[in-house]
Amino acid sequence: MIDAQDTAFMARAIQLAWRGRYSTHPNPRVGCIIAKRGRILGEGWHERAGEGHAETRALSQAGPAARGATAYVTLEPCSHFGRTPPCARALIDAGIAHVFAATKDPNPAVSGRGLDMLRDAGIRVTEGVLAEDARKLNPGFMKRMETGRPYVRVKIAASLDGRTAMASGESQWITGADSRRDVQRLRAISDAILTGVGTVLADDPSLTVRRAELGDIGLATEPARQPLRVIADRDARTPVTARILHGGNVRLFCSSEALATAPAQDLSALGVSLSGVSWKTDGVDLGELLDFLGELGINELLVEAGPTLAGAFIAERLLDELWLYQAPVFLGSDARPTARLPLATMAEKVRWAVRDRRQVGEDERLILVPS
Repeated sequence: MIDAQDTAFMARAIQLAWRGRYSTHPNPRVGCIIAKRGRILGEGWHERAGEGHAETRALSQAGPAARGATAYVTLEPCSHFGRTPPCARALIDAGIAHVFAATKDPNPAVSGRGLDMLRDAGIRVTEGVLAEDARKLNPGFMKRMETGRPYVRVKIAASLDGRTAMASGESQWITGADSRRDVQRLRAISDAILTGVGTVLADDPSLTVRRAELGDIGLATEPARQPLRVIADRDARTPVTARILHGGNVRLFCSSEALATAPAQDLSALGVSLSGVSWKTDGVDLGELLDFLGELGINELLVEAGPTLAGAFIAERLLDELWLYQAPVFLGSDARPTARLPLATMAEKVRWAVRDRRQVGEDERLILVPS
């Protein structure tokens, strides 16, 4: 039986879990409440990989009073030893009497085992409280565990006439400062940021999270590291002076033939990780690239690229969300489009569903999903 108080406590656990949105990578965001007789005894959330999990933090706060109490956890407690001991064992040892778990952990090393361990110890287990809200905490972790690939967001900044840069390539700045701050937060929740060599050569972006531009992040834990920067570059043409190569980990995907070239060796000497993947006539094999990133533990991938790479993700339906920032300006018919899509008839049009629409400063932000 799930009552209003159980739902309220799980909602609080979900609220706590969101505090780790910038910092838990590659681990999932998890929150936990320890309560007894309608009173919260302890709260916790996972902050960083390698540090205490939500359950152990909440138990530590509750202390001996946790015996006979109820735990509300947004994700099934782990049952295996990783960098920290299993949380299911910690709940058992603390004498918890009842565990509410919002969702099962899709990780094959855990799925169901943590809950079974609790049941075997005589702890009552209830599943599925606010399950959909809890899944929204970790779309990337859920997808990677279920499919092997990261959750993909493509971000585009465009004008009212659907243009992303002038014909010359000039693109700074289409959108306003508020949108750029919002993009910094989008980068901060991402495990990796992907771009193409064309964007590197044209714009020389750094694609880093700049704390000063994040603004007020409230109670969220400070970002713990820079996202992995990923470049799709068939011939390893990225200059060794490119800004993207400095300030964090970088992986470059090129052709197998390019791996042995002098430019590739120069990039490797700078500390860039190079990987050979398959290429098609119109670009990188995106499926193979996503599989590779999944194997690296990338949960959430942000694509900040030009119209060719962005268009490929759209054409192949390999994105989960499109974040479109639209500025109240016109760039003209000769400017560059948002995405290169060789469509010839209305029957080929790509339709989207609007998940979220809001004003960000002077710009409009749409979060769209393929329909």
